[in-house]
Amino acid sequence: MTLNAPSKLVFLLSLVIAVIALLAALNLLSFVPIPSFWIMTLAYILLAGGTMLKGV
Repeated sequence: MTLNAPSKLVFLLSLVIAVIALLAALNLLSFVPIPSFWIMTLAYILLAGGTMLKGV
């Protein structure tokens, strides 16, 4: 399996989700009902999917 660079959109979306997870972990976003671990996991899965799928 060959890995490709993710598109700019996928990279930026995963970066935004990771920043939201960081802010939730620091209790700056207390209204987020999901634990920050799962938000960060979602960001990582999105970025990993962007590298595995061609054209995404």
